[in-house]
Amino acid sequence: MFKTARMRKIRIVTLDEYISPTVSALHEQGLVQINEISDSIQQDPELAELVTPSKASAFTGKLSSLLMKTSAISELLGNSLSEGHGIKDTIKSFISPEMPIQKEVGDLDTEALINKAEDLLAQVESETKVIEGKFSALDSETSVLTSNKSLAKRLYNLDMDLALLKDSKYTSITVGRINAESASEIESNLSKLTDELDVFIVPNDDKETANIIVVTLKEFGEDVYSTLRKFDFERVEVSNVEGTPQQIISSADSRLVTIESERNSAKSDLRAIAERWDDDILSLKEELENEKEKNEILAAFVQTKDTYMLEAWVPVKDTDKVEQLVEKSSDGHCTFELIDVEGTDDEDVPILQTNKGYVKPYEVLVDMYSPVRYNAIDPTFFVAVVFPFLFGYCLTDAFYGAIVAIIGVVLVRGMGKLNDTMKSFGYILTACGIWAIILGLLTNGLLGDFTQRMLNYKLPTVVPAVEAFVHPDTILIIAIAIGIIYTNIGFVIGAINNFRYGEIKEAIGSQLCWFVLEAGIIFLVLGFMMPAIGMIGYGIGAVLIIACLAMLIYANGAYGVMDVFGFMGDVLSYARLLALCLATGGIAMTVNILTNLCNDMIPVIGIVLAIFIFIFGHIANFLFQILGAFINSLRLHYVEFFSQFYMEGKNKFQAFKANRTFTKLKN
Repeated sequence: MFKTARMRKIRIVTLDEYISPTVSALHEQGLVQINEISDSIQQDPELAELVTPSKASAFTGKLSSLLMKTSAISELLGNSLSEGHGIKDTIKSFISPEMPIQKEVGDLDTEALINKAEDLLAQVESETKVIEGKFSALDSETSVLTSNKSLAKRLYNLDMDLALLKDSKYTSITVGRINAESASEIESNLSKLTDELDVFIVPNDDKETANIIVVTLKEFGEDVYSTLRKFDFERVEVSNVEGTPQQIISSADSRLVTIESERNSAKSDLRAIAERWDDDILSLKEELENEKEKNEILAAFVQTKDTYMLEAWVPVKDTDKVEQLVEKSSDGHCTFELIDVEGTDDEDVPILQTNKGYVKPYEVLVDMYSPVRYNAIDPTFFVAVVFPFLFGYCLTDAFYGAIVAIIGVVLVRGMGKLNDTMKSFGYILTACGIWAIILGLLTNGLLGDFTQRMLNYKLPTVVPAVEAFVHPDTILIIAIAIGIIYTNIGFVIGAINNFRYGEIKEAIGSQLCWFVLEAGIIFLVLGFMMPAIGMIGYGIGAVLIIACLAMLIYANGAYGVMDVFGFMGDVLSYARLLALCLATGGIAMTVNILTNLCNDMIPVIGIVLAIFIFIFGHIANFLFQILGAFINSLRLHYVEFFSQFYMEGKNKFQAFKANRTFTKLKN
């Protein structure tokens, strides 16, 4: 629980004819993390002369192509099935998602899978391409009709066939919109260009603009346009339209209705295809992804003429399983070399945490900070115990806590079935909510002072000594005490880690010195409070405090003395628990007071306003406070707790493992 899984490096050599079944067996079991071996081989000159880097399978390119095509079809079918889902369906999918059905598939070799994929895709594409073509044609026609409608609306006041406005072999026709006030000046300027010119101006309904049509010979077309541009002229391009604007709009509207009907019919056809093929396509996509991963991993190996060598990390407890698995898949034509991690040379060892049960979900919070270093103490257990308590301490409201717990349960029973991270957060929120309920009931927090103010009833579970707004001093003392205890746990873990890695000086200056300081403070307090001890307590306390300062100077230099303020800051930082506790209750109390004031002082609509303030006030407070509780509980771990001991690792253990969400191998 407090240590990551012990890891061992394993090198496997097998004949090339057995490499495919060996890789497949390792992929299905997911027991190892395969490494790129080329670099490590280069460090062994003798071995480097015997082997050459391997390459990805020749089928990798074909698999990638098929996977891209399958993904595109899968997206098309998936979008068809999800289209039309409203908020109700979205909420339902979140609360109770539909679990994927695993389809039994055969253990095919790469060539057989490629043939299977090509056959299946050919069948599906033969049906979808027709519909995709129809969608494309309808979209294109819709675009043209929409453009024509827009043109007709701009020229709506022209009672003429717009086909007449196209240029001819000898004439140029310029159409557009001008400012109505400039009409006479424009006509005057155009008349100076040539006598071979006709100008038609039709005012628009807004009276501020007018449509203008200028007909002239081809040779004067550019001159006309240049002249019009001086008067804020907005040109309208007329092409491929026939009929009056009214006829064009009416015809386009009628056709667009028909197109929408045809599109809905095509969507229904596509949905029918999706319902028939979606499961098969999802299964095929997963098979191709797995097969591609197996073919690509060969590039991490080295080879000779007849053999392959691979290198992998394996948990020590699984070493025998891996050896038996490889021996079986290669019919015994294999050899192994086991390499143990020596001493403290473990920075590159992948991390596999071993937490189980209640503690397991909290690995996600630790990983958000950083992977823990191999061979260092894993703090996930402490996070699992303390984080929900700190969250509840910050929130301290039973009603808010109940909502948080319900959200957690919904996550676990809903999206948590499909996503491990959502499942982990569901369990975390459930525990946080339970602690908020417990501490809220003990400190008289249920929608603030709702029971006393609204119902004139005090919760029977309240412990008077820790009632938040009666004895905030007690809440503060408990918060500081939690800070001292938890910080000291961090010191113990940090000292163990440092001694394990031979960092004695670091242990003295970062952890052990604070135990000496605390002991000195205790003796000083005892000397002050117990006259029988008196000067002895003062003397011992002073010696211990001086010893602490000496330890700091020894380990960190003269400036190490300043670390005392850092120590005090870490402990006092836990006072934020009081602030957040009072903030939750204080804002909730304010909402309750405003609710009463509205109800008592505002006639008629007062009750409506009071209900509005009560509901939305508590919703806002709930959202704000759970965010603050989560962030500050994390901060107390990341900044105040982890800083005392945490040793960061480089990477998590990434198992070479097949994804089996939509498929399962036949027995």
